[in-house]
Amino acid sequence: MSFYCRLVSLFLVGAGWFSARAATLTTVPMQGGMVMPMIAYHADPGHLHVMMPTNVPQLTPLLVSHPADQFDPAHPWFTDLDPSAKGLSFSRRYGWVMDGDSDPLPPNTQIWLRKISGDPGLNVFRYSATPAPGVWEPILGTAGSALEMPWNMMMFHPAFTALPGTHTFTATFEAYLVDTVSGEEIPDTATMPMVFHFTNMPDGRPELAVGTSVHIAWDAGATNYVLESTVSLSSGSWSVVSNHPVMIDGRQSVLLTPGEGAGKYFRMRRVP
Repeated sequence: MSFYCRLVSLFLVGAGWFSARAATLTTVPMQGGMVMPMIAYHADPGHLHVMMPTNVPQLTPLLVSHPADQFDPAHPWFTDLDPSAKGLSFSRRYGWVMDGDSDPLPPNTQIWLRKISGDPGLNVFRYSATPAPGVWEPILGTAGSALEMPWNMMMFHPAFTALPGTHTFTATFEAYLVDTVSGEEIPDTATMPMVFHFTNMPDGRPELAVGTSVHIAWDAGATNYVLESTVSLSSGSWSVVSNHPVMIDGRQSVLLTPGEGAGKYFRMRRVP
């Protein structure tokens, strides 16, 4: 094989690797294997049961799971999940499924899901890639939505989101029966509480420190002056401000913390 052929081969392999690494995603990744609470109705004693998994899903930002990829801005989850927008951590691993050995539900009844409690900052969305451009709907208390929702007993994987970080999250749910004629909950039919646990992951971006300061500025040409301060105008005692001036927007400036500037008066004193 000639050097030219080898070079072309290497280029094609490299180009294929790059295209595989940099993609515009058309769906929201699950971020791991399914973690499925399995719900069943037992005619005797007449209420719902649940078998809870022991796995703990991790909320993962796209910058970690797919570092070179992005979401299409046309999709409704772009603002929450894309690194160029909010860049939230997310997981679709938790979901509900009906046990194949469940007894048939009583006539005129339906299963509903309810959020009992949850840590602030953990949000839930109904997700579907179809119909275009997709579905990204706040549910189960997120953004003021109802804490309850009907479930059609089909496998259901909502998306959970949170700000990236090392903190953990917990949310608790239950399933219960509703009389479809009256619309009322049927007493004593609920499952035990279903506690969803999540770990979380930072996205690697540096944290920003945000604070306030006292900004004192004067003309850059006034080089024969010093900045002084006093806590009492009647005392006649002034002290030179020791903070070294820096140039900001073409002006000599001194930045003080709120504590350094609180309750003080400032003046410029001409020096020989």
